[in-house]
Amino acid sequence: MRKREAKLAFGMLLPTALIVVLVVLGPLLANFWISVKPVELADLRAPTALVTERLRGDAEAVGDEVELEYRIRNSSPNQPVREAAFTDTIPAGLTVTSLDERCILTGRELSCSLGDLEGGFRERFRLQADVNQAFLDQPSDVRATDPAVTGSGVNVLTSLDFTWENFERIFDSSEFWSVLRVTIYYTVFSTAGALIVGLFAAQLMNTAFKGRGILRGLFLFPYVAPVIAVAFTWLILLDPFSGTINAMLVEMGLIGAPINFFGTREVDITIFGLTFGFPVALSTVIAFEAWRYFPLSFLFILAAMQSVSSEMYEAAEMDGATPLQQFWYLSLPQLVGILSVLFLLRFIWTFNKFDDIFLLTGGAAGTRTLTVQVYEQGFALSNLGAGAAVAVVVFFVLLAFALAFFKFSPKEGGA
Repeated sequence: MRKREAKLAFGMLLPTALIVVLVVLGPLLANFWISVKPVELADLRAPTALVTERLRGDAEAVGDEVELEYRIRNSSPNQPVREAAFTDTIPAGLTVTSLDERCILTGRELSCSLGDLEGGFRERFRLQADVNQAFLDQPSDVRATDPAVTGSGVNVLTSLDFTWENFERIFDSSEFWSVLRVTIYYTVFSTAGALIVGLFAAQLMNTAFKGRGILRGLFLFPYVAPVIAVAFTWLILLDPFSGTINAMLVEMGLIGAPINFFGTREVDITIFGLTFGFPVALSTVIAFEAWRYFPLSFLFILAAMQSVSSEMYEAAEMDGATPLQQFWYLSLPQLVGILSVLFLLRFIWTFNKFDDIFLLTGGAAGTRTLTVQVYEQGFALSNLGAGAAVAVVVFFVLLAFALAFFKFSPKEGGA
């Protein structure tokens, strides 16, 4: 009975499991497939021959000469169309007087063999015709019907031709390694910032005071607010010409002139006689990221704090432990597990983050990350193969991080 029930349970769960596998693995496998293809946006469809027809000249009297113009082009800029041909019906009342050598006219049925059309092929040819009374009595619009076109082309996306050109182009570019460094810097500091701010907020909200419930709700605002709204709010506040923050800093004498927080790559700062470049735009984006996503850490950490028995804190306080000692020796060991999980999740999410950077800087001023690189390669440059190759690199970087994290991360309770 138990075996039959187990089989029934697995059978009922099988459709759901298959859907989950397809949803998760389908796009992943498709991305791997595209990354080894020299495919651009124009190659998403198989190349086809496109033929349009147009009547040129004035048909006002019997005997007038007109031209039937056919425009032919290959839809693909790179891939050929083999054995292209088309057929068309000549409008009633038109007598063809001259034919292209590639065409045959049988009655009013026109057949043209175009041969092989190379990528980017474009051509037009004209047929001379005389106007008869039948055409004047009932003029027809030749553009109302399209010629029937035949021909075969290989779809790069579904063919079995593979190449490492996309990965070679990526790794041979010095820009890629710079973008990778920026991505890691951005991810690590954004994740750490969100966790630290969330930990501080949770510690603050773990104490009882009047209005705590309202303040807890307000702390969630950055996370639940639409990203486009808060992003443009930050852009307005930090605007170098009319931004409130710049105006306040200038009035307080902290800066001599307004700072373009989202447009300045870096400024030189001297501390203890050492001068180094401080990444202004990247640090501002990191601050935005930490502010926007600290509420998630705050909620999880606060829930973990409230699950800790208060008796330990009471005993520690009776033994003379300071609040800092209570936090370091009591609270923090209990939070190691949830902090580790939050760090893993936030690291993966931030590494894949695109919309925040794109809305704030568009990847300019030293803020271009790998996800922005995916967008620029795939859509701005129309090179889907290179964009998919960058996405594959992102996948393997995150996979390596996750494996290392699970191997070396601390366990709950500091074990």
